[in-house]
Amino acid sequence: MRLCVFNPEHDLCLAKGRWNYVPPQSAVEFARRDASLMQVLYPDAVCCSVYDNSQLSIINSQLDEVVAWGWDAVVKHELLKRGVPESLLPSDEEINTIRELQHRSTVLPLQEGCHAVHSIEEMESLLREREHWVMKAPWSGAGRGLRWVHGALTSIDRDWLVKTVEGQRCVIAEPRRDVVADVALEYVVGGFMGYSYFKTGSGVYKENIMWPDEEIANHFGHTDLQVVRERVERWLEGNVWSRYRGPLGVDLMVCQDGSVHVAEMNFRHTMGMVAHEQLRVKKL
Repeated sequence: MRLCVFNPEHDLCLAKGRWNYVPPQSAVEFARRDASLMQVLYPDAVCCSVYDNSQLSIINSQLDEVVAWGWDAVVKHELLKRGVPESLLPSDEEINTIRELQHRSTVLPLQEGCHAVHSIEEMESLLREREHWVMKAPWSGAGRGLRWVHGALTSIDRDWLVKTVEGQRCVIAEPRRDVVADVALEYVVGGFMGYSYFKTGSGVYKENIMWPDEEIANHFGHTDLQVVRERVERWLEGNVWSRYRGPLGVDLMVCQDGSVHVAEMNFRHTMGMVAHEQLRVKKL
């Protein structure tokens, strides 16, 4: 029997990096309420939240595989606490590798114009070259850990930058771009699953647009989408697939001038994968 654990609190847990981190109750309730999202990707599995004690206690003795929305120290600890065999879970070393890969500095080689910033002085130097930037915490998700900078750092910006560098080694500075669309490349076990097209607001995911791959490719055919995809896949082959073979989403920004830029990578399942599978099933 396959168990699929929906843990949307994953990004928060990964940022903290501790097995004993307690996610906010709102995230826990979301996991309990919407665990059926995993059912779209794994229709023959038992899908639940890691906090669903009754469900887990029933199936433990029958398990032969466990899949998580995303692997981190917290979800592993919670599953062990509920009797799931350690042999079915990733090792601590594998979880540490996922956390390191998720650090935003990992994808800097694919992000032209972005910088790892380690001090207020470095950020102020970038502001003298360009007026508008987004500062991003290296471990963050769902729109958290972002600060928009216009011309100069405020006192709040300065405090945030110093604190983030102390806790996460650096801050990623990304030029503000004239973004007109958000597209993602979705991969499963090293293979290309397809594209997804989604909407955001202030860096926060809103919804997926249910377009098939060919429609996305045709609609953005005037951009360098395919060129960026080929570049990303060469980089993944040389830097990622030997260390990680799980689900992976690569978020891209399509700009007004037709250019395409890598925004981030998510070493976990994504809503784009769910939307893509829903479309595939609908076409059958």
